Amino acid sequence: MDDTGFVKEGTTSAGVQRQYSGTAGRTENCQIGVFAAYATTRGHTLVDRELYLPKSWTEDRERCRAARVPADRVFATKNDLARTMVLRALASPLPVGWVTAASAYGQDSRFRRFLEDVGLSYAVAVPKSQQVHGPRIDHLIGQAPDEAWQRLSAGSGAKGERFYDWAAARLPAVWEFDGDEPTRQRWMMARRGIAKPDEIAYYLASAPVHATVADLVRIAGCRWKVKECFQSAKNECGLGGMAGDRSRLGVARL
Repeated sequence: MDDTGFVKEGTTSAGVQRQYSGTAGRTENCQIGVFAAYATTRGHTLVDRELYLPKSWTEDRERCRAARVPADRVFATKNDLARTMVLRALASPLPVGWVTAASAYGQDSRFRRFLEDVGLSYAVAVPKSQQVHGPRIDHLIGQAPDEAWQRLSAGSGAKGERFYDWAAARLPAVWEFDGDEPTRQRWMMARRGIAKPDEIAYYLASAPVHATVADLVRIAGCRWKVKECFQSAKNECGLGGMAGDRSRLGVARL
């Protein structure tokens, strides 16, 4: 799960306004689309999408009508849209076992709880300020001894295997959610660059009790496949390529 922005010049494209775009790395006049990519060992592709409509749109029904936004469309956060797409994926013929997502989704405890409630495992990015049973995750990882780090591949890339140093620790079960015989194990993880060890990314995970650290690393590494899908779609299919207000439906009609 991830979102991407589509820079626009005008004010009438559905959902457009000045808002932060991770694609541009700054606030821009743009649309935001939330996407689901499906990844297997045989390939990966985009399978679902939702256009994010800010409250400035959903509270202005005339503006919505002019842009042909359905009358029953109400405000939904990006995380709400992500949950909707997860449920659609589960209702589809696609076999789904894991979810990975950017930190905007991973830091949301309700999103993580939702994934557990529908029976999915996950390895999601979180910010360094993420609290884990109280302390911040970066403070906890900072206490890890040198021997806690192991070099593992997060999957193959354009230049071969993507090796990083990883540290992982099991988290205690929560009785009110897990009962006396937990069927899942929660983890916190960190990925450290080899050439740039100060660059550390953080993750929370929930996995079957038999899952290994290598399994979690493989899933966390799959998060970049949605980025590859965005790049391929923009280069080869014109995703978000129409400028100005000529493409009023934008990502809503991919």
